[in-house]
Amino acid sequence: MFKFGTRKIVATGIGAALFMVLFMFVKIPSWVPETQFQAAYALGSLMAVLFGPIAGFLIQFIGHALSDAIQYGSPWWSWVIASGVSGFIFGFAFKRTGIQNGEFKAKGIVTFNIIQIIGNLVAWLVVAPVLDILIYAEPTNLVFTQGAVAALMNIISCGVLGSLLMFAWSKTIPGKGSLE
Repeated sequence: MFKFGTRKIVATGIGAALFMVLFMFVKIPSWVPETQFQAAYALGSLMAVLFGPIAGFLIQFIGHALSDAIQYGSPWWSWVIASGVSGFIFGFAFKRTGIQNGEFKAKGIVTFNIIQIIGNLVAWLVVAPVLDILIYAEPTNLVFTQGAVAALMNIISCGVLGSLLMFAWSKTIPGKGSLE
């Protein structure tokens, strides 16, 4: 799970670039300032499940940091770190969903969604708001509201879009004993 070879390094680079592009251009604004529904987290969750926690962390951390740097001139580090943390936690679904064997059935879907919900809750209800307060001295009620909305939207993004991506990916892998 924590081995990091050439395949994972390449996947991390490609994943971070794709995450960055999706993060910049495929989003829907919410009713709370500076929070959006982000399709990038669905891709990040797929990559974390395929390549593990370290790749998941790096893909989301680097992708988010580059996106912020390009769009705003500098990263908003509290949320960049939270993105990395969620990607790291998503990676604990690595080899627990059946996706590597060409299967993504009910047990794998439930396993992935439990892990992604935990990852999103930790990242957006704990890490991001606490770091916003510690690093940027942001108002407590604002950062926890933003965190709650971000958690909800990212849970939906990963749960719906991420699960669909994983199901589609699993169909590209021939099953064991298959001649196809």
